[in-house]
Amino acid sequence: MTDVETPRGLARFDLVRPTGTARSLLIIGHGAGGGVEAPDIVAVRDAVLPRGVVVARVTQPYRVLGKGVPPKSEVLDEAWITVVRAIHKGVRKRLPLIVGGRSSGARVACRTAAELGAAAVLALAFPLHPPGHPEKSRAGEIDPSVPTLIVNGSADPFGVPDPADGVDLLVRPGARHDLRKGLAETSALVGEWLCRMGLAA
Repeated sequence: MTDVETPRGLARFDLVRPTGTARSLLIIGHGAGGGVEAPDIVAVRDAVLPRGVVVARVTQPYRVLGKGVPPKSEVLDEAWITVVRAIHKGVRKRLPLIVGGRSSGARVACRTAAELGAAAVLALAFPLHPPGHPEKSRAGEIDPSVPTLIVNGSADPFGVPDPADGVDLLVRPGARHDLRKGLAETSALVGEWLCRMGLAA
């Protein structure tokens, strides 16, 4: 694990390179109360590495400190932007950047993708609204100007975004917010999407 000092405290990341030619860099963040060992994050990492994707998993400063409740969105975004830029700069070859995350981390990735110059966004379990409150939609955080893949479960209590131009939506039958059901197939489909985008082999 590598530490990065941000304006919001110490963040942490681990980076894994493929054995063959590197074609892109995926930087992915965790959910609000979870970590980078979440099964869907690990499964996606394992699926895209053989396709030439360098993967960095980022732990936000509040989680490094052991806190379970995330700070405000602007705090998360500021720390994230600092870490992503540091990782991207540190990669020997300036690879196309994919920003991603699960749940809260997916929201962060969507909000910051354009500012970071990302080639694509991977949003796992994007929480469209708080459970039981569909009127509190977060759809406005999704930036259709950056090619985006949103992967949600059909039974996710946080809702499923509507398809939109510039946004590909992959709805996994019967899966809930943790995306555990059909995880192997889901991660393989993510790899295929990156391949179609020219970001993986």
